[in-house]
Order: sequence, then structure tokens, then C-alpha cells
Amino acid sequence: MTQTMQAVFATQPGGPEVLQARDIPIPRPGPGEVLIRVAAAGVNRPDLRQRQGGYPPPPGVTEVLGLEVAGEVVSCGDDVLSFAEGDKVVALVAGGGYAEYCVAPAPQVLPWPSGLSAVEAASLPETYFTVWTNLFRIGRLAEGETVLIHGGASGIGTTAIQIARAMGATVYATAGTDEKCQACRDLGATEAINYRTARFEEEIARLTQGRGVDVILDMICADYLDRNLASLAVAGRLVIIAFLGGGKTEIDIEGMIRKRQTLCGSTLRPQSPQEKGLIAADLLAQVWPLLAQGAIRPVINSVHPLARAADAHAELEAGGHVGKIVLSVRE
Repeated sequence: MTQTMQAVFATQPGGPEVLQARDIPIPRPGPGEVLIRVAAAGVNRPDLRQRQGGYPPPPGVTEVLGLEVAGEVVSCGDDVLSFAEGDKVVALVAGGGYAEYCVAPAPQVLPWPSGLSAVEAASLPETYFTVWTNLFRIGRLAEGETVLIHGGASGIGTTAIQIARAMGATVYATAGTDEKCQACRDLGATEAINYRTARFEEEIARLTQGRGVDVILDMICADYLDRNLASLAVAGRLVIIAFLGGGKTEIDIEGMIRKRQTLCGSTLRPQSPQEKGLIAADLLAQVWPLLAQGAIRPVINSVHPLARAADAHAELEAGGHVGKIVLSVRE
């Protein structure tokens, strides 16, 4: 194995043009880690924020961008018994995914689902960990309940629609064009609302006969807060995972109390490998069988070579995609 690899950095805070690939030493796995020869890496909105200078990696984590990979284990650190050289895997990482090799904590590594391409496999970890954590562990979405998923055509949205539907929930979604709304319906949403031409809270009231939904998965935050709470049923749960519409606003606490609603937020990256390992175990038991059965499948919008990561970022920022954007690292 060579001693150096190509990896992508942001040379300074800025637009996609600041991304640059350069040669750096291949990392070595420490205790409890595996080294993965990367075949493909997913592109996610936190990568954009890191490039812009607003989301630095946790202490001790590489400045190389990228939060999810698919590839082959080439070596293991001490005490790793769950994986061996040659295993095909996917992994959630706190950084380092935009590279030819990537180190991952073993608890955050899962088997590469059979039947999926490298690009499809690489699109799984960040969105699947996020959706499972927020819809099911925090939001406690249960069979027979109703859920509203904002940004239904995004990587998170296309994943959430499919898993929620497979788990027996009734799914509503929002998206910004009629074509994206149809894509949400095709994935299993009972109805999708074009937020540019309709007020989603009015549509949810109509669709649920005024009851509201049990869970909302939201990445807009401030601009949607009042409308989200109005769309929640009694004892409903609003889970906020991003703040694309601002992070500060006023809130009607009295109304929340009357309806016994829960408002919570969540971020995945700073959690420990042990905490992420619990999520991985849930995914392996509950969601990986759905992938094996073909009941759910990643939705890929486009693929870019590693050296053209800037193009992938520009496409994600433009917002016209349906599903995931992925970097191909090796053929």
C-alpha cells in the first residue's frame, strides 16, 4: 500500500471553489478503529457548513471533509474483533470521508448491504443514522402514527419517507416543486405539499381532519416553528435537526403546554462512538433487513469524482436535487 492519498480540504472559509484535493499521509487506525479503502463518499449539508467555516470538526478530528463512506477494510486497530481485512463496509465518521482512505471507529461501521453499489452504500450512514435517531429514538414514531417530513426530496427526506412508511406510519411531506412532491409520493408519502404554493399547516389540518400529526421532522426551525406547533397533534413531538430558516424566534409555551407537545433538537456529529454504536445496532437489526428485502433503497441524484467535490457542493447548494449527491473515489 502506498503511503500517501488524495484528500479534499477547504483551503479557507468560502464557496465551493475553496475545496482542494491534495496528497497527505494515509492515516493509521488506533485502538478500536478500522482503516477503510474508500470507494465512495456521501455529500451532506454539514459539509457545506464546515466549508463555509461555521461547523468545525470536533477536537482531534481531521480537517478533511466528509461524514460517510463505503469501502473495504484494509487494517484494524487493537481490540477490533467485529471486522477484518477485506470486509466490505459502510461507516459514519466525524470527518475524513472525502479521501482515498478513512479511519472510522468500529462501533460506527456496518456491513455494506448486499445488492447496493458503492455509490448507493456510501449514501446510507449519515442519513440513516440521522433519521433513525430523530424519528424513532427521539421522536418515538410508532406504527399507526402520522409524521410530517419537511424537505421530503432531500437525502434526509427521501430516507425518512421510506423508513417511516416501512415502519407502518402515515407519511406527509413538504417539497419546493410539484415534481419533487411527486417524487415524495412515489417513495411512499400519502401526500406531499408544495410549500411555495400552499400553507403546509392548512393542508395538514385538512388532511388530518384538524387533528394534526404525531411527529414532525424539521430542518427549517425559526421560520416554521409556530406553523409546526400548529400542525402537531396533542402529545405530538417536534424534532429539529437544522436551522435553515434561522435559529432564534419566540415560542408560544402556553399553547405547547395545553397540547402537551414536546420540542427537541438533535445533532449527531459530537456524539461518542459508543452512543453512535447503539444507533448502528438499531439500524442493523431494524433497517438493514429492509434494505436486503428491497423494501427501501437509497435515492441517488448524481455522482461526482472526488477531485470535483466543488461541483457536488455547488449542486447541493443549488437545491434542485432529489435524494443524495455522492463522490466516487474508486471505480
